[in-house]
Amino acid sequence: MTNPIADPGHGHSPAAWTAVIIMLLGFTVGTLFFCLEQPVGVWVGVAIIPVGALVGWALAKAGYGVKGPKYQPKGH
Repeated sequence: MTNPIADPGHGHSPAAWTAVIIMLLGFTVGTLFFCLEQPVGVWVGVAIIPVGALVGWALAKAGYGVKGPKYQPKGH
């Protein structure tokens, strides 16, 4: 069993989950439009990916990251 104090959180925070969901949406949009042979849609999907990273960073800076003051860890 691991020591809960030494657990770095592994990204289980609202900031991390939001970033990953937005980036997965970007990959999904890009893949869908790639299959439909619509290059503009592919580039829209590509543009969504860094937006997800920026939103995750902003939420982490706002305190919703793993060690942020607004983060409430849930028990396992």
